[in-house]
Amino acid sequence: MARRGAGTPFLLQLSLLLLLQLGGTLGCASVAVGSPVVSLGSAVMASCTIRSELCRGLEQGKVQITWMLDNEPVAGSQHQGPGGTEVSNLTLPRFNRTQAKLWCWVEWNGTKQRVGMAEIRAGYPPAKPFNLSCILNLSDYGLTCRWEQGADSHLPTSVTLKSHPSRCHRSRAPAVTGCTPQGGHSHCTVPRRLLQLYRQMEIWVSAANALGTAESEHLCIDPMDVAKLDPPALQSIQSIPFQTDCIALAWEVARSNAHMELQCELRYRAPEDPAWALVTGIVGQAGTTQRCGFLFGTQYHFQMRCRRSSARGYWSEWSLGRNYTTHEKAPTGKLDAWWSARPAGAGGQLEVQLCWKAPRRQEANGRVLGYRVTLSPRRRGRDPRTICNTTHTQCNFSAPAGTRRVYLSAYNAAGESAATEVVLLERKGQPLAGLRAVPGGERSLWVCWEAPPAPAAAYVLEWQRVSSEPSRCSACWQMERDGAATAALIWDGIEPFQRYNISVYPLYKDAIGVPSNITAYSKQKAPSYAPKLHLKSISKSSAELCWDPVPVEMQNGFITSYTIFWANSTAEVSSATVNPSLSSFVIRELKPSTLYKVHIMASTAAGGTNGTSLTLVTIVLDDIEIQFLFLTLGLIFVLLILLLICFQKNGRVKQQFWPSIPDPANSSLGKWVPAELQQEPLQVPSVREPGLATISAVTVLERAAGKQPSAWGKEPATTTAGTFPALPQPYVRQEGPGMPGRGRAAAEPCQGPGGSGETVQYARVVGDGYKGQQHALPRLYLRSSSTQPLLLDPSPSPKPYENLWFHGAAPHGCPGDGGCPEEPPATFPLLQGLRISGAEELHDCRTF
Repeated sequence: MARRGAGTPFLLQLSLLLLLQLGGTLGCASVAVGSPVVSLGSAVMASCTIRSELCRGLEQGKVQITWMLDNEPVAGSQHQGPGGTEVSNLTLPRFNRTQAKLWCWVEWNGTKQRVGMAEIRAGYPPAKPFNLSCILNLSDYGLTCRWEQGADSHLPTSVTLKSHPSRCHRSRAPAVTGCTPQGGHSHCTVPRRLLQLYRQMEIWVSAANALGTAESEHLCIDPMDVAKLDPPALQSIQSIPFQTDCIALAWEVARSNAHMELQCELRYRAPEDPAWALVTGIVGQAGTTQRCGFLFGTQYHFQMRCRRSSARGYWSEWSLGRNYTTHEKAPTGKLDAWWSARPAGAGGQLEVQLCWKAPRRQEANGRVLGYRVTLSPRRRGRDPRTICNTTHTQCNFSAPAGTRRVYLSAYNAAGESAATEVVLLERKGQPLAGLRAVPGGERSLWVCWEAPPAPAAAYVLEWQRVSSEPSRCSACWQMERDGAATAALIWDGIEPFQRYNISVYPLYKDAIGVPSNITAYSKQKAPSYAPKLHLKSISKSSAELCWDPVPVEMQNGFITSYTIFWANSTAEVSSATVNPSLSSFVIRELKPSTLYKVHIMASTAAGGTNGTSLTLVTIVLDDIEIQFLFLTLGLIFVLLILLLICFQKNGRVKQQFWPSIPDPANSSLGKWVPAELQQEPLQVPSVREPGLATISAVTVLERAAGKQPSAWGKEPATTTAGTFPALPQPYVRQEGPGMPGRGRAAAEPCQGPGGSGETVQYARVVGDGYKGQQHALPRLYLRSSSTQPLLLDPSPSPKPYENLWFHGAAPHGCPGDGGCPEEPPATFPLLQGLRISGAEELHDCRTF
C-alpha cells in the first residue's frame, strides 16, 4: 500500500502531460496575436485560450496560464472566458526584437507545460532604392542596371527590376519584370528579348516586404542611348605645316560603331604637365582633326574616345595612347643670369663667376645642347670670340679689367637664341627695408620683404644650406622680374630640418643693392643628439662644464636653450637653463666630497633631446685651501728649523733649555795651585813611565753647605768665624790593586785636621793604562776640600798637558781610610790648568 500510494502522483503527472499534449493537438489551447509582423518598436497583443472540456485531467483543478518571450517570462492577465474556457491576455508595449517566439504555458500541481506558440517578426518598410543607372553592352545587347538599396529593413524583401515599353506615355499596360537580383546583389541584367532598341522604355526598381512597398525613380531611356561604344584607334600624328605649332591626327572608329553618328574627344599632355589638355566637339566619322598651340621639341601623349552624337549616355573607354614629339626651333627669350666678380691680382684680369637659369619649356623650343658666353654681341657676318662654351648652367672665366658687359646665349639642334646682355654692376645700391622667411611646406620657404626706398627693377633671391663644411650651390638662386613683388616661394634644394641662409638683392637700373640676410628652416624637430659634456674644472662646491656645440646639420632647428640637470645620490635634482650661445656652465652650491650625475638637454621649438650622463665627484678641499695647508706646514717646518738654529747659536737661549754642565778643566781651581807648583812640574816616578794615564771618569761635586759663591776672578768675601772653612784634606789618594774602589768606585775623602768643615768630593781621576794597556798599578784619586764655587761662565781650555809631581816629604799619616798616594799619576790632562790652593796641607804627604 505504501509503495502504491507513493507512485500515484508520478503516474497522475505523466498522464496529465500526455492528456494535455493530446488535448493541445485536438484544440485544447490556442494562441492568437494581433499581427505576426509588426513595426520595430510598436506594441504587440496576444491571447492564450484553454478549453477545459478538451483538456482531460484539468476539469477538477484550476488552470494557471503563464507567458514566455523566448526564455524571458512576461506577465499577462487571466480571466474566465465563455463556455468554461480560461483566457490570458498579454500586451507588449514596445517590441524591440527583430524576431522572437511567444510561448503559452499551463501550470498544474507545480508542473509547467507548453501548450501554444506564436512567432513574431519586427522591422521596417523597405527603403527606397536610389542611384539607378543602366548600360547597354553591345556584345550581347543586354541591359545591365545598378542601384543602391538603402537601409536594411530586417524583414524578407523582394527586389525586382521592372520595365514597360510605352509607360513613358502613362500607358495602362502591366509592367514587365525585367530581372531579379540574386544573392542579395544590387544589380541585374535585362535580356535582349525584353528590350526594344531605339524606343523609349520606362525602367525602375521595386522593393516589397510585409510592411510595404517602395520604388526607385523611374528612368525613361532608349537602350541605345546608354550603350557603351568601343573606343577608336589612333592611326597617325604629324606636324602641319613644318616649323609651326600645329599637328594633324587621324583615327579609325570600331566596326561595331561604324553605323552610328559619333561624337569624340581628344586629350593630350607632356610628361611635365600636371593635367590633361582636352579637345571636344570632334566628329567621329571625319577620321582626322588638326590642333595648334603645341610647344616645339616637346613629347606629347594622345588618347581619344567617342559616344553617340544624340545620346546623353556613356563614353567609350579611352583608346590606347600614342606618343609624338613636335619639331624643334631655335630657343627664344632672355636668360635669367646672376654673377659675382673680383679682381684677379696684379695681372689686370677680372675673375667672373656667371650663373644662369635654363630657359623655360616654351622658350627652349626643344632640347638645349649648350650655352655660349662672349665679350661682345654677335654681328652679321662676324662671330665674336667665345670665352665659355658649356652644357652646364654656370661658368667661371677671366675677363680684361674694366669689362662691364658679357653676352649669353643658348642653342639647340635648330639654332641659337638671341644673346642676353649681362651688365656687371657694382653692389652698392640701397638694401631692403625688411626681410623675413616662413615655411611654405616641408620643402619650400616663403621669403617676404619690404621694398627699398628706391624703386627696384627686379630681385634676386639666393640661398645656401648651412653646413659644417663650406659648400656652395650654384643653382640655389632665382630672379623675380616683377619689381613690385614683395614675396617669393623658393623650393629648389630645400630640405626639412636643414638651415638655410637666404639673401635678397634688389636690382636697380644702374646698380645692385646691398644684400639683406636671414636664416630659416622649412620644418623643425628635436635635435638628433645633445652635446657631450666635459669636466673642465671642479672644486668642493662648484664644477665647470663645457661642451662642443651640436653640428648644424644635426640641430634640426634653431637651438633655443641648453638645460643642465644634476642630481646627487639622494635624488635631489636641480637644473639650470643656459643661453644657446654659450658652451660652458658653472654649477655652484655643490656639497663637498659628493657624487653627482649630470646631463644636458638641447631644445628647439619642436622638442628637446637628452645627452649622455656625466659622473663627477666634488673634492674635499679647494686648490687654494690645499696650497694654504702646504704653505702653513712649510712655514711651521721653517720656523722649527730656525728655532733649532737659534738654540744652537744663541747660548742664552740654549742655556734656558739645555743648562751647561761646568767643565772642571775650566774651573777656578786652576788658581788654587801654589806658585811653586806652577813653576816646578811634578815628577813622576820611574815606575809610571812606561805608560801614560788616561782619564776615564770625571765626577762634579756640589759645593760645601753654606758656602757662598764668589764672582769669577775675584777674591772670596770675608766670612765670619763661625763660617770659616776647615783646612782642606789631602786631595790625592792612591789605591792599590787589592784595595776596594778600583775602577769606577769612588774613594773616601781625606779629613783635614780641622775636621769641622763639611767637604765634598770635587773630582775623581782614574788612571789607567795608555791605550788600553793593563797594569797592576794603584789608582790615583784627587780630592779637594775647597769650598770654591764652580765657574758660571766658561773659560779657555788649559794649556797643553805637562807631567806634574808633588815636591816634599811623604806624609807620616793621613787621617781616614784612604791615605796619601804612593805614586803620582802618569798623566793628568784634566787638571793641567788647575791652580791648587792650601799647599800647606800637603805636609802630610811625601814625594816619591
